[in-house]
Amino acid sequence: MNEALPDVPEVRVVGLPQLTSGFDLVERLDLPMHLKVHGPLEPMGGEQLAQLSERINLKGRGGAGFPFHKKLRSVAESAIKRGIRPVVVVNGSEDEPACRKDTVLINRAPHLILDGALLVAEALGARQLVVGVTRESTQRSMEAALSERGLSNRRGAAIRASVQRNPVRMVTGAAASLIRSIDGGPAIPPGRKTSASRSGVGGAPTLLSNAETFAQLAIAARIGSERYGNTGLYDEPGTVMLTISGAVARPMVIEAPTGVPLRYILQLAGAPPVPQGVLTGGYHGKWIDAATVNEAIVSRNSLDAVGGALGAGAILPITQETCPLGESLQVAKWLAEESAGQCGPCYLGLPAAARGMEDILNGGGPAALEALKQVAKNVKRRGACSHPDGSAMFLESTIKAFTDDLAAHVLGNGCGRPVEGVLPLFEGGRAPTGIPGGTAAEEENGPARQKIFVDWTLCRGHGLCADILPEVFELGADGFPTVAQAAVPRYAEAKALRAVRRCPALALRIEEDTRGSAPSRNNLPVLSQGRGRRALGSGR
Repeated sequence: MNEALPDVPEVRVVGLPQLTSGFDLVERLDLPMHLKVHGPLEPMGGEQLAQLSERINLKGRGGAGFPFHKKLRSVAESAIKRGIRPVVVVNGSEDEPACRKDTVLINRAPHLILDGALLVAEALGARQLVVGVTRESTQRSMEAALSERGLSNRRGAAIRASVQRNPVRMVTGAAASLIRSIDGGPAIPPGRKTSASRSGVGGAPTLLSNAETFAQLAIAARIGSERYGNTGLYDEPGTVMLTISGAVARPMVIEAPTGVPLRYILQLAGAPPVPQGVLTGGYHGKWIDAATVNEAIVSRNSLDAVGGALGAGAILPITQETCPLGESLQVAKWLAEESAGQCGPCYLGLPAAARGMEDILNGGGPAALEALKQVAKNVKRRGACSHPDGSAMFLESTIKAFTDDLAAHVLGNGCGRPVEGVLPLFEGGRAPTGIPGGTAAEEENGPARQKIFVDWTLCRGHGLCADILPEVFELGADGFPTVAQAAVPRYAEAKALRAVRRCPALALRIEEDTRGSAPSRNNLPVLSQGRGRRALGSGR
């Protein structure tokens, strides 16, 4: 299955609508209809806006959950200190296959988002506003909204407003990727991490936040913090936008007050009465098991307390009839494909993690499980963006949530369930490959055509093979390769040949795989799995 969600799925509301007000009247609120539904919006000073954000405990709705008032004050202080006008950026780059809440808001209520963004721009004295999107439908809707307001990117305008369209990829949604693309670079994270509040677009202090965050701010600015706080929980007032998909009868986006039981939200979408598990927060989120679902309520703190995550607002249940590890493997392969291909923990680590999960399903036993745990641990906090961290969190959550199924695969002959493919991944029904670059790389990477072998009578543990060909070789604690033979990915064939030629002991050889298909990833274990690679040159 793995069917893609439409850009604008069905929208439902629990209680009174706020962000979705007027959705029952028209498909898209143009400027006149937007003003009829929501009314005019008075400007506010910077500190007044920061205090409002703090009183309603507004946090970023893109996944990280950073307090908005802190970001607002940080940008203002940096702009004053440097004497530079700041920039405001709306991040509408919703690139997870299971997330559509921001896409729905941009397509149906673009002016509510612009209200919040322009409110911030005026309060900060910003003269540039950029809206980042990745879909054709969101680009059309937002460009039409700017035109309806008479906003453009022309020189001399009081505020220059534009839409930045980037490719649909997980890493383009990162703040640093969006800022880099606005500055004319590729939509991938830069090699160094900097604070956008200090140096963002064009080096100027930049307030960048998620589309829903700006829409929530616009609602709060209209009705005030007291009335805003009458909805939802005391410590997390207001509503949240959720995308419900997976094993449900009707995938949908729901606006609900915080504090609503999670099981009620699942019932609205037609989820199984007793799901095997629910993935909360999207593909950088966490699984919770069936028992925990009944304890959880829709709020950031509640989901954190039960081991879940609000994250990007995606909620995905799975049935009792599917293999949860097999479902997670498909996501792990997709996450590996979404790598920008520029840092080792992501480009090499995530495919290795996907192979580790596959090894578990293929009977790799306890050694495969330990190898997966080690890879997940090694990729964290080492990437150019948060993609490796979120992916590792997802993998570790899978291991923790489905202990019975994990034991069946690791210690027995498997759980006996098929993989139904209920989690949305690709458009066009394409299956994930686990190779960075996805479809564009499939022909190049396809089924392996070669195998590389280690001659143990010659190997002296120089470690050069693991340095040249880390896609295949990892060194054990004793400094020797941990496999005797392995398939060579097509994209690494040139490196494999170089490893053979440069091996000081001439202990490597390559043979064509005459079977015409990729060999199993269950490489023959020769030594116990090491805890990390030895530094090149040690022990030579």
